[in-house]
This record gives sequence, structure tokens and C-alpha cells, in this order.
Amino acid sequence: MTLHHFSFPTAITFGAGARFETSGVLARNHLTRVLVVTDRGVAALALFGAYIAACQAAGVAVAVYDGVAGNPTSLHVEQGVAAYRESAAQAIIGIGGGAALDVAKAVALMVHHPGGIFDYEDGRADARQVTGPIPYLILLPTTAGTGSEVGRSAVISDPDSHVKRIIFSPRLLAREVFADPELTLALPPGITAATGMDALTHCVEAFLARDWHPICDGVALEGLHLAAGSLLRCYRDGADLEARSQMLMASMMGAISFQKGLGVTHSCAHALSALANMHHGLANAVMIDHALVHNLTAVPERFQRLAQAAGVDGGGPAFLAWLTALKASLGIPATLAAAGIERGLEERLVAAALADSCHQSNPVPCGPADLRVIFRRAFGER
Repeated sequence: MTLHHFSFPTAITFGAGARFETSGVLARNHLTRVLVVTDRGVAALALFGAYIAACQAAGVAVAVYDGVAGNPTSLHVEQGVAAYRESAAQAIIGIGGGAALDVAKAVALMVHHPGGIFDYEDGRADARQVTGPIPYLILLPTTAGTGSEVGRSAVISDPDSHVKRIIFSPRLLAREVFADPELTLALPPGITAATGMDALTHCVEAFLARDWHPICDGVALEGLHLAAGSLLRCYRDGADLEARSQMLMASMMGAISFQKGLGVTHSCAHALSALANMHHGLANAVMIDHALVHNLTAVPERFQRLAQAAGVDGGGPAFLAWLTALKASLGIPATLAAAGIERGLEERLVAAALADSCHQSNPVPCGPADLRVIFRRAFGER
């Protein structure tokens, strides 16, 4: 596969083997000591060991922090900062799924900024400003889901309240992204499905978000088109490099497009991750068809265009039916009950989703009664 180089605005090298371009970037910028931020699952893979060995062979001293877990908390950020300082690193390489990349960005912020990570939370009236230096940041995704590698925010959970908090600054954009579909070949089918549905949900909700942003709309529709044609292929044949490449691009396009906004599906998914520790991509996948019914009659022309991008005839209802069928083909539970979520959480889920900001850009307002209907539908009621 040919390597492609472009900026949007992040400098991106895309294609099979892109990861091995890292050493050249480090050398050109005279960076000889790096901290690699990842999780234990990725750190155990042979491809990770080969990547570290390639960096070391190029004369780079590599320290590894592999303590990141799903739904990362401020503790993971603090541990990463300690590892950075202990190793006297000059740069940070994040390699992994969205959790690892978010922690890498948060560590990059906190090594030269005072206070705690939540002092920089987006939307706080008294939030500290990001004014200090940010270490050279390189990101390599191993999943096609969040698109965090091209994002300017990090989502970190409060370990006390379990609420997901967004740390946002344009200065958190990576200096370099190496998007290598070979890094996604090791994903098992279940993770492929959940992360892929996350990317698809980003594209769908960004296109439906109510703000006027034709640039993001175009990116979202093409991202959906790529995901619709490749996700099931990745799930059925994890070694299909062409499909993996298309999904990796769709993931980045989803993250680029959702700077326009997201919607009620994400508010519900964030509530499920916070209260039930549900994987974010899986939560989006379970909720998407149940939540989008709320929007169907308000913006039928938008659903018609989504259907066209996905290659579906019949407009909005047909598009939702396609989503339901896709979930089944990917082994995604049809309902929250089938996913093992306790029905007794319903009112807490409603409250948490209401407090989440994503639904504020939904094309239709969502109050407590609306969210209650959505969750009851998702639990299997009709």
C-alpha cells in the first residue's frame, strides 16, 4: 500500500507500514527520549514489541507507560505524568485505542501545567488556560473507532463521580499522526464491531447535529459511506487490509466531522459508560437505532441523505432498519437488556444523559421525558 501524506490540519501519514516513519520524525526534530503511552493489551502484542524495537534501533530511548484502562481516569493521567518525568522524556507517543490516545494527550498537557487535569475541563467558568508548552506529541491508533488521533480533546473520567469530563484545547492536536491499518489487524471481531459502530455513530450524529457546517457534513457523509462498505467486511475477515484501511479513514473522518456536534445517542452512551462501565463504542452501538427514532420526523431530508450515503433505499425508516440489521450482523445486542444492563439504572441513566452536553446539538430538544422514552425503548419496550 502506498503511503499518503496530508494535513487536516494534523500532519497525517496514512497507509500500511506508516508506523515505521516515526523514527525519521523523531530524528528530524532531535528527539531522543520518548514516553510511549498505551494499555497492557496493546503492549503485549508482537507488533508493539517490533515497533518499540524499531524506535530503539534508530537510537531512541523508549520508556513505556502501559497502565491505561478503558474509561481512563485522572489517576492514569497522573501516573503517565510521573513516568514522563522519571524518564526525562522529550516527547510522547500514544499508541492504542481512544483511551490510550486520550491519556497521551492529557499527559502532554499536564507535564508543564499546574493543578489537576479537571482544572482544564471544557466549559468550566473558572477553567485554567492552556498556556504552557506541550511536548511533541505523536499518535498511532490501533482501533478504527474514536478517531482520537485527530481530535483536540481528551475524555477523562472522574474516579469519584465516574462522570466523563472533556479536556479541550486546539493545542492538544497531535503534531504527527501515523495511521497504519496494519495496527488494526489484531483487533478481535467484538472490538472491531464496537469500535467500528462508534466511528459510524460519529458520522451519523455529526451530520444530524443542528449547526450549519457544510464542511463537516461532507466529511461525515463520506465517512459513513466508507464505514457502511467496510465494517461488516472487517468483522467477517479481520485480515482484509483494504477494509481495515477504509474503516481507519472513516474513523478519522468521524472525529473530524463531530467538531460540528453530536447528539442524543452519545449522551445516552456516556451515561452508560459512567454508570455501567459499558464500552463507549458498544454503548453507542446498542443505543443508536433506539435514540435516532427521536429525530426521525424532525429532519427527514437529513435521514434521506444518510440512507443514500449508506447505500440504502427508502429514506429514514429504511436507514434505521439497516442500522438494526447491521447491529445483528455484527453480534451487537439489540437492547440494553440483552447487553446485561440492569433496568433499575433507568432513572440514573436519564439524569446522567440529561447532564451530558452532547444532546444540546441534537436536531430535536431532549428533556427528561424524551430520554426516559429512549431508554425504555432501548431496554426493549415498545
